[in-house]
Amino acid sequence: MRSRKVLVIVPFAMSEENRLQRAAQLGAVELGPDIAFHFRPVRAGPANYTSDHDSALAELSILDAGMRAQEEGYDAVCIDTMSDSGLAALRSVLDIPVIGPGRAAMLTALMFGERFSILIMWDRWRHLYKKPIFELGLTWRCASIRSIGVEPSNQSLLAGKEEEVFPLLLTAAQRCIDEDGADVILLGSTTMHQAHGFLRANLPVPVINPGPLSYKLAEAALALGLTQSRKAHARPTAPKLDMIDAMMTAAAAPRGDGA
Repeated sequence: MRSRKVLVIVPFAMSEENRLQRAAQLGAVELGPDIAFHFRPVRAGPANYTSDHDSALAELSILDAGMRAQEEGYDAVCIDTMSDSGLAALRSVLDIPVIGPGRAAMLTALMFGERFSILIMWDRWRHLYKKPIFELGLTWRCASIRSIGVEPSNQSLLAGKEEEVFPLLLTAAQRCIDEDGADVILLGSTTMHQAHGFLRANLPVPVINPGPLSYKLAEAALALGLTQSRKAHARPTAPKLDMIDAMMTAAAAPRGDGA
């Protein structure tokens, strides 16, 4: 069997050092020797995902980063954000499987429990989960969305904050179980992946790490010959990929004012 390549789209422009912190998620999952994952940050995008304005920019930036993945020789695409930004758009232009961790994590949780809670860093992220929960009809399956009230860094992630953040996450997760009735915990962001081992070791229920889950699902989809349905994700009748490329090239270009 030939070696396969998967593109992982990192939803923020970032340095090589910070990109490698994202790629460290690969250490949390066993993958076959015949598959390689390449992490690519977007060229330009929102500073964070805190509003509908940010969501619109996120859709475009992730579409731009992955829309030519098939031409580049990739066999699948994973999106490194629980918001699943760009998921539907990429599925409409690519024949290779495109995996988003948000919906995947929620549906996987129901394979191992009856109700799940989403553990998040701050309240400004809540809107990212409400949309897929409603779209999937999982309102009664979501026990809670609990925040620890700490503004995250989408660049350095949790590095240097472990002593402060890990106990807060553990306390909030335990409340999800004891007070809200959750029997599975979802990490609410791939930026939280560094806390997964600690929480898994200290909680009595499964803890889903969404990034590594998406990598394993991509591997499984390729092994099974599965990809998105064209009945659900129709191709555009007049694709504008060159226009998107030009827009993002301009957005990523250095500006004289330093912005």
